[in-house]
Amino acid sequence: MDKLSPFSDRFGFRPPDAEITIREDAPDVVRDGVLMLGYACGLGPDRMRDAVCEVLLRRPDPNNWSPGNVENEVSQLIDGAPWYRVYDIAERLYHAVGEGDYTDSRRPEFERRLNLLFHEHGVGWQMKAGVIVARGSEPFELATGDAAQIMRDAGTPTAANELHEALKDISRRPAADVTGAIQHAMAALECVAREIDGSTDTLGKIIGRLSFPPPLDTALHKLWGFASEQGRHIQEGREPRFEEAELVVTVASAVSVYLLRASGRAR
Repeated sequence: MDKLSPFSDRFGFRPPDAEITIREDAPDVVRDGVLMLGYACGLGPDRMRDAVCEVLLRRPDPNNWSPGNVENEVSQLIDGAPWYRVYDIAERLYHAVGEGDYTDSRRPEFERRLNLLFHEHGVGWQMKAGVIVARGSEPFELATGDAAQIMRDAGTPTAANELHEALKDISRRPAADVTGAIQHAMAALECVAREIDGSTDTLGKIIGRLSFPPPLDTALHKLWGFASEQGRHIQEGREPRFEEAELVVTVASAVSVYLLRASGRAR
């Protein structure tokens, strides 16, 4: 047992995940957490300032040279940064804390604690391998977590790439590309369906030939119709909401994996 690990880690205590309420924002709790994690993972004031100034394209104040003044400068820079730059700073600090770390422990610890902060305070972002991506509901996380890899392993790399693009679109900052996420998610499902059906028809035509049990076939037809309207033929003043895009990506991922497993192409 690591004697230096905190009480909550040693005994497995953690608060329940808060409902996601923060997406296009970086409230003080996030700004403070990113700042303190940089220091906690071994960065001194000067390296913190270098990393933050690099992201913000700001010149360090030459009149600040003492540690205390540099710390104050870093705090002011983070406090005044646009919300999306705070997440850019988190990504930069992730890389900074690993420089010269021969134990390879600081980056995983930075990421772990940052994600705990996000879960505890209902932040709709998460860090994966040093990159901030959108964090959705539990069904979204379960459905998309391994879906792209399953597609690749099943011999449908185009579908995997489409899903990857959908996840990139829904993770864009400062505003998610919800229409792009819908388009790419349904394209991934259509690629899988075409592979299994052995045709080049549209998904709308293929659904009836894939032996989906009713009323699942009807539900998928309606999802296809919704995605076609919102992702391809969007109307002025009717941009899809993030939650709608999240739903489409979740269902498309889950159905794609179901089809690959049902056809014996994936385990």
